[in-house]
Amino acid sequence: MNSVNEKGLPESTAGQASLDFLAPYINYDGDERITISADQGSRFAKDVAGDFNPIHNTDAKRFCVPGDLLFAITLLRYGLRSHMDFRFIEMLPADSEIICAKHFIDSGESPQLQDSNNRIVLDTSTRGDICYDTETIIKLIKNYIRFSAQNFPHILVPLMKQHGVMINPLRPLVIYESMGFEINLDDASDIDVTLEDTRLEVNGKRGNAYLSFTLSSDGNTIGHGQKKLVLSGLRDYDEAAVTDLTQRYLASRDAWQNVSS
Repeated sequence: MNSVNEKGLPESTAGQASLDFLAPYINYDGDERITISADQGSRFAKDVAGDFNPIHNTDAKRFCVPGDLLFAITLLRYGLRSHMDFRFIEMLPADSEIICAKHFIDSGESPQLQDSNNRIVLDTSTRGDICYDTETIIKLIKNYIRFSAQNFPHILVPLMKQHGVMINPLRPLVIYESMGFEINLDDASDIDVTLEDTRLEVNGKRGNAYLSFTLSSDGNTIGHGQKKLVLSGLRDYDEAAVTDLTQRYLASRDAWQNVSS
């Protein structure tokens, strides 16, 4: 169990102990400020999440810090609640400063991550029981982001084919907009995340994909959640183009894994 500080809260709420898991992927001043380089964000996406979205490549013109890294920072900084909703407001470029204010620890309010210009990067709505156990939180982070990284090609390609649409194969853009879940923390000893259902709503050149998932522990269902993705630049489905895009994505994954092994 985590030790308790002078405020009667587990030490992990002070930030440093729980954020150690993310040490290779963030620069943390030990107080409220975090920066993430393109290399750190890219390595988190590839090594931890298995996510090879080109927007997380270090040389991407519109490089974006992975949303799942911001999700991990939030849980480890502020704790896991039984009801949590995350909304990604801004795409965060490399080397931007993130403010993880202590105010949200002290007040118990739903936390926000802001940049140095006071713009909200990640907004949350939280309520219910709270868990500060670092081991439990890290298990959820690892299993959720591994599930989350299955977006392409495993989940989105069949969805796009079903609806006769596809993203731009030359400039593929899939934005992680939001995610939420409810979980019974009393039974959350080892949290697994599995896909439950998928849905795609198409409106012209834009699509909203909804990925529903189940949270379970020791084979028992302990919660449910949903992730929303925004697909831009939709056009008619082209099997050859999608196959080529998929092969390029998988080749990027294999090349990285060969270098890293």
